[in-house]
Formats: sequence, structure tokens, C-alpha cells
Amino acid sequence: MSSSTSDRRLSELWSCVTLDEASSLIDSTSNPFSLQNFVGGQYIAPHDSLTSSSQHITSFEPKTGRPIYTLPCTQPHAVEAAIKAAKAAFPSWSKTARAERSAILWKVSELLQQNREVFAIWESIDQGKTLDRARIEVDRAISNFSYFSTFILHEQTAARMVDGVALTYEHRSPAGVFALISPWNMPLYLLTWKIAPCLAFGCTAVAKPSEVTSMTAFLLGDIFQKAGVPPGVINIIFGDGATTGAALVASPLINGVSFTGGTQTGIAIRRLTAHQIGKHLSLELGGKNPTLVFADSMVPSVRERTIRVAAMAAFENQGEICLCGSRIYVEKSVYNDFVRDFTAYVREKYVLKQTVGAVASLQHCDKIRRYLELAAEQKATFHLGGVPPTLNEDEAQGYWIEPTILTDVAKNSAIQIDEIFGPVVTITPFDNEQEAIQLANDSEYGLAAILLTTDGARMRRVGEQLEAGLVWVNCWLVRELGTPFGGMKNSGTGREGGEHSRDVFTVVRTLHLPAY
Repeated sequence: MSSSTSDRRLSELWSCVTLDEASSLIDSTSNPFSLQNFVGGQYIAPHDSLTSSSQHITSFEPKTGRPIYTLPCTQPHAVEAAIKAAKAAFPSWSKTARAERSAILWKVSELLQQNREVFAIWESIDQGKTLDRARIEVDRAISNFSYFSTFILHEQTAARMVDGVALTYEHRSPAGVFALISPWNMPLYLLTWKIAPCLAFGCTAVAKPSEVTSMTAFLLGDIFQKAGVPPGVINIIFGDGATTGAALVASPLINGVSFTGGTQTGIAIRRLTAHQIGKHLSLELGGKNPTLVFADSMVPSVRERTIRVAAMAAFENQGEICLCGSRIYVEKSVYNDFVRDFTAYVREKYVLKQTVGAVASLQHCDKIRRYLELAAEQKATFHLGGVPPTLNEDEAQGYWIEPTILTDVAKNSAIQIDEIFGPVVTITPFDNEQEAIQLANDSEYGLAAILLTTDGARMRRVGEQLEAGLVWVNCWLVRELGTPFGGMKNSGTGREGGEHSRDVFTVVRTLHLPAY
């Protein structure tokens, strides 16, 4: 593809300010649009040696099943070229004044704000989420850049005296070149959650979004150009995990990895980097999160809030959020009332193709379907939803799964144990507080939990015993960007957010100076 053709196609993407316009652009194109890697401050044409071999991946629109673009499966030699571009940019960027880095990142946030609707439209098309959900996530991406652009202007350190003999103080410096790898469920939001602090703290990076949802990452390159990010500071390459991702994280030129995705991939990253002891690792992995509903949260004055929060935590973004509460445990005295009211609320508020989008891919749709087949085989009760028909690529008219509510699911069923990552929730009764805690903690995962109660003492008593990195009480997905984000057990290692992101992207050394 020539540079002029690439510029024209990029301009066409930016021109779409409604879903209908974007859909018409897809329909009017005889061949799917080809995404290009963004390396050294410019887009690299597919025939260029920095891109890849002839291997490409086709991405399909979840709501229709039609192909919308292809992307290169970037090969190891091209991955290394992108890393070298980041390596070359590091000495200058790491020494750039914080005020200058701040101004550039603030400009990125402004440009994202100016193009908010375009990003939301392509995020909705690419991932399958509703447009309203996409707008929320674009707003959070904007906040990522605005927050970290100002956070770095208020740096502080620690100094200590040693018995009048010496003064010691801590000095932080950027850690180097990072691999930033993000998942397909919240593409722009989670990619910028990594890029913003990485660049703010003076590191450079090679970012790889999921090959399933790469469109907004492609558009982001243009934003970085317009914001004046120096060439090589942020590079965006496309491809799968086995080829592109593995070459990226294993490179000895990479000083750190920030990854969000599945637990098995996180384990693979640990193995690939085990011999590189000094490489920084921040891994935010899977979750099978519990929601605990106590009887006091079902009194009339707060019942609507309880049902609303539990439903939001179960079905927002089609259940494709690692923080979703897919295991609901309800105190036995209000169990039947909760199941009845919860089912009625979800049936009214979470309507397929209106307030519930499509799941992200045919492969993921098939995975969810297999779990629902298992539920039927195990005689679970379907209060809502059912087993969808089998799809194949040629016949698919979109990857749609009805919101599904299950009861009578055995404790040892894979449906209760595995991260299904879709619009599927189980509801199980408990007798008392200790049983609720035991059920909640009976998982290999420990990412998040939701606690619904009006008892202030219980909020702390139970909340502090839940094996989860994040516990929400009577709310869900409330975030303050300075708080630590991350999980326990097989849900990952490390924390990000505010000063915790600083720990990921910087190295600290202690200097000892004579007191006199």
C-alpha cells in the first residue's frame, strides 16, 4: 500500500462520526482495510521490511461476522526493529523534563477528547460492545493521559539521617524499554492505562494490542504523531501472541513487561522471562469474581441498588470484563426473592442488540456456548438465556449470546470454577457469613469481589477477609487512578495506578552522602 493510499484510508476512518457512516465505509470497501505498524513515529507499509512477512490476520466485526480489516502478524525480526526504535529513543526521552513530557501527554488527552466519538464508534464496531459502553471507555482512556500527565509534576522522595553520620535519599529513574500488551475486551482503555504511565515516567515502549481488536490502537498512532510524541518513544505493532508477543517479551532489549490478559498467557510470560531476573513484570490476569449478597441488602430501601449493582457487575460489556462478578452468592433467607428480582431486572435492562452487545469473536462465542451446553447437560436451571446455536465462519451473522442466569450449579462444576468471560452468571445460596467468605475464596483467582450489605462492621470484617486485590462495597467498577490495581493468587502479580505505576516503570537507588 502506498503512503498516499494509506493516508487516504486513515482519513476515511477519521471521517466516520456515526455508526452508520462507519458501517457504510466497511460495506463500500472491496478489500478489508489493512492496518500498519507504527514504528519510529510513522506507519510502516506492509511491503516494508519493518512490518512482517506476508502473514496477515483478518479481524471480523462481532455484530455481523463480516471482515473489517487485516493486520500484519509481525515477525520476530520486525519486532526487534520496533524494540530498537524504542531503545534509540530512550536516552533523550528519559532525560526530557517532566514538564515537557506532561505537556505532550496532556495534548494526547485533548486530541482524544476532540475525537471521542470516532474512537467510540470504531471501538464499538471492532469489539462488539454497545456505543454507550465504548464512550465510557474512551472517557477513561482520556483520563489515563490527563491523570498521569499531571501526576509526574508532583514528584517526591524520601531522605533519612543515619545518626548524624550520613544522609541517605532515594532517587528514581526510568526503567528503560517496556513491552505493553493489552487484551481484546477493553482495547483502548487498557492499552492507554499502560502507555500513559510508561511515557509519563520517562520510559519508551513497544505496545501490542490484541489481534482481535486492534483498530483504535492503529488510530492512536496518528494521535501520537499530532501530539508531538518524539519518534520511537511509543511504537505499536500488531500480531498474535505466539509469534509477535513471544518475541516481544523475550527480547533481552526489553527491560519490563506490563501485561493484561489470561492467566495461561501470564504463566507463559513468566517462563519466557525467567532467566532475565531484573526484568520488571506487572501481570494483571484472569478473574472469577464473587458477588456476596447479604439479607440486609435486600430490604426495600436498598433493594433496587443491590439488584442494579449485581446486574451491572455480571453483564456490563457482555460480561467481558475481568472484574465482572460472575459467581453470585446470596444469603439463604432472601435467595428466592433475589433470584426473582434479579432475573426480572436483567430481562428488562440487559436486552441483546440494544443494551447488550456481541461477544468479541467467533472463537469466544463458541467457548461460551460449550459452557452453556455443559450447564444443560448438568441439569442447571436456566432462569434466563439458553444454549445458542452452533455457528461457523461462513454462516455467522454476529456473535450473540443472551444474558444467562443459572442456578443449581454444582460447586465443583467447571461453570463455577472457570473464567467463562461472557454474559453468564451463577447464583448460589449460603447460610452464614463464614460460609459466604469460604465460597468466595474457593477459587484459584483473586482479582476482585463485590460485597452487598448495609452493615458497616460487616463491610470491614468480610471485606478484609476476601482474597481479592479489589473489593467493592455496594458499588462496582468505581476507580480512582491512584489506587493500586491488581490481583492475588492466579490473578496476577504487581500493582498499577498512581505511585504503584511509578514502581513498575522506574528503578530506585539509594544514595548515601556524608552528613558533614
